[in-house]
Amino acid sequence: MKINPYFTRLWYAVKPYKNRIALAFVGMVGTALTEPVVPYILGILIDNGFSEQKSLPIWMVPLGIVGVFFLRGIFTFCSQYYMSWIANKLMSDLREDMFGRTLDVPISYYHSESSGKLINTIMYEVQQVVEMVKNSINILVRDTIAVAALMLYLVYQNWQLTVVTLLIIPSMAIIVRVASRRLRFLNQHQLKLNSDLTQVVEEATRAAQVIRVFGAQRHEHNRFHGKSERLRGYAQRVTVASGSTTPITQMVAALALSLVIIVAMRPSILPFHTHPFTPGDFVKYITTMLMLLAPLKRLSDLNGPLQRGLIASESIFNLIDTPAEFSGGVDLKGRAQGHLEFNQIEFRYAGKDQKILKGVSFKVNAGETVALVGMSGGGKTSLVNLVPRFYAPTAGSITLDGQDLAGISLTSLREQIAMVGQNVVLFDDTIAANIAYGDLDPDPVRIEAAVKAANLTDVVENMPLGLRSEIGDNGSRLSGGQRQRLAIARAIYKNAPILILDEATSALDSESERAVQLALDSLMQGRTTLVIAHRLSTIERADRIVVLTHGEVTEIGTHAELIQKNGTYAHLHQLQFTSDLDQE
Repeated sequence: MKINPYFTRLWYAVKPYKNRIALAFVGMVGTALTEPVVPYILGILIDNGFSEQKSLPIWMVPLGIVGVFFLRGIFTFCSQYYMSWIANKLMSDLREDMFGRTLDVPISYYHSESSGKLINTIMYEVQQVVEMVKNSINILVRDTIAVAALMLYLVYQNWQLTVVTLLIIPSMAIIVRVASRRLRFLNQHQLKLNSDLTQVVEEATRAAQVIRVFGAQRHEHNRFHGKSERLRGYAQRVTVASGSTTPITQMVAALALSLVIIVAMRPSILPFHTHPFTPGDFVKYITTMLMLLAPLKRLSDLNGPLQRGLIASESIFNLIDTPAEFSGGVDLKGRAQGHLEFNQIEFRYAGKDQKILKGVSFKVNAGETVALVGMSGGGKTSLVNLVPRFYAPTAGSITLDGQDLAGISLTSLREQIAMVGQNVVLFDDTIAANIAYGDLDPDPVRIEAAVKAANLTDVVENMPLGLRSEIGDNGSRLSGGQRQRLAIARAIYKNAPILILDEATSALDSESERAVQLALDSLMQGRTTLVIAHRLSTIERADRIVVLTHGEVTEIGTHAELIQKNGTYAHLHQLQFTSDLDQE
């Protein structure tokens, strides 16, 4: 029989804890082997304790019964404790592996996988696997041994009758096999719907303001209700598929029990000889059969959790096996000078035919500020995202101080870059922690300097705990301009030789923009800076301006040169100048 590959993966995951696995296994075996002892004691009690000649000492009754259950309790606690330890450690290990992989996968991975699915896999699906390990494996081992021990005891008592009753058992295996296929199909869809429901909740919490402004509460409620109802429907189907095995197995057991009672009453009904039952023999045999019902029921009910665990483990290991970013290459020695050169860059996103960049070539000298200008969709953001190697060019190359970026290790390369994007991302932590983000040994003096340079001093002074004030989920306790300035302070703190500003002042009012622009002017001195801005006034002082149109470089020059050329840049400048006059 072929072993499921995910069982093998799970075994290798828990193999380091083989000593605890052994102790848990001893507990399971001990619990299982106490099962036949109970009917054995009852048989002796009936034959020797209730006959006219009572040969059984009265003190043996509590000693035997209490002793058996005392041992059983110790074995059961041992198995449950160690299986729980193993399962919880496995959950922690799997979550760390999955979360670690989400930090290493390429940025493009997040284009194909929703955040809701990732959250669902890390938080929910891993619990399905843990439940399978903790409960299902415990039941599988303990009850399989218990069934085997009880069946052997039945054979020992009366093998002829046991063989007859066993002829009914194969029907159970057929039922379980059919149910397994159905449960696997249903559990795959159930986990997918659970991911979709998680995504709806995640989007609704993230877009709370948008939902209210556009009055979309009913729409979102309908989305949630639809997903929830479909999930409920599949949950009911799973219950039907797994629950239907229980009454069928009980009917099979009832038929076997009925046959035993009939034979005990009329031994001659069988075509072959079987020894007559004494009252004690009858009680032992019946009790043994009745004790078979509980483990058989648990084993028949086990199919559902096992299938859920296996389906969940498939998602977990698929995430863990996702290829990480290629991080090889040489480490840069010391601080880079910052000389960048783009050589015939072409780029398209994976799975797309349209080229975003087409033969882009230009140089950025060390310490120079180059602004990227163009209409929306021209490829500006795609181009700057190639510098930290969030993506790789489809063709062409980018060099830093003469070295191809493809040959530089990611860690070494990204140490040279600070970036402020148009979508500010902050963390639910203190102001100081957000400014010094990524620094394991923050420098308070540099933090203070970054606060001052980013025009955040008044914000910090008005916070209850100053730099130690918590800012909430993604900076929810700050205004849009304050969040933008905090992101700029983070870039200032890093003090990298290459600076990328992608709409870095887009969320600021005019007064704050002027203050931050002064800080940025000071920051950009001596650093290679790539600037993307929709306000042309913020880039007029750039050393050079590169105009991108439909992914191609159409103009390069200073502000004055491009205005005099009266081309694309001059047209964009005139459009925005007219728009600014209209707003005034």
